[in-house]
Amino acid sequence: MSTHAKRERLLLADLLEAAGPEAPTLCEGWQTRDLAAHVVVRERRPDAAGGILIKPLAARLERVMAEFADKPYEELIQLIRTGPPRFSPYALKQIDEAANAVEFYVHAEDVRRAQPDWTPRELDPVFADALWSRLERSARVLCRGATSGLVLRRPNGQTAVGKRGTPVVTVTGEPGELTMFAFGRQEAANVELDGDKDAIAKLHETKQLGI
Repeated sequence: MSTHAKRERLLLADLLEAAGPEAPTLCEGWQTRDLAAHVVVRERRPDAAGGILIKPLAARLERVMAEFADKPYEELIQLIRTGPPRFSPYALKQIDEAANAVEFYVHAEDVRRAQPDWTPRELDPVFADALWSRLERSARVLCRGATSGLVLRRPNGQTAVGKRGTPVVTVTGEPGELTMFAFGRQEAANVELDGDKDAIAKLHETKQLGI
């Protein structure tokens, strides 16, 4: 049975392939080639991927990413499409789903929404619920850098507290849009913000959301 992670992986590979190696993305400073290299290194080079979260390892991560970015673009796309090697933890379906469903969704949207003619993507309800479930569990980590109190709210009224504090800004949108917002793609997320005007302005400007 296909998983959300598998479907998003293939979609991301297709989008990267269609965009070509020099297209813009929502990741500041990255073109599609850089994003593709990031995805491959994260899965295939755990010795370097730790630099994503651990600052002392960041220099090594940059070097390894540069090496992969120099590879033929078509090779990077194929490595993403075929998935991690057998020895990788990501090769286990449960781990792949837990670690990659959201990761690949966000990066697919990083490619889509950087294009001037992008259109909203309607998610199936099961996947939307899966994104919301992940967001409920990770909201406080993703939103710890928020400049005010922050509440994430679905149109159906379900809420998740991103950060406690005052003033409070309530961000309302579908799970996919809230996911993009919480991962630091505020300007590209189709959401509504309610609360103190100054707090809303600061929240739009901060680059501290996400991982």
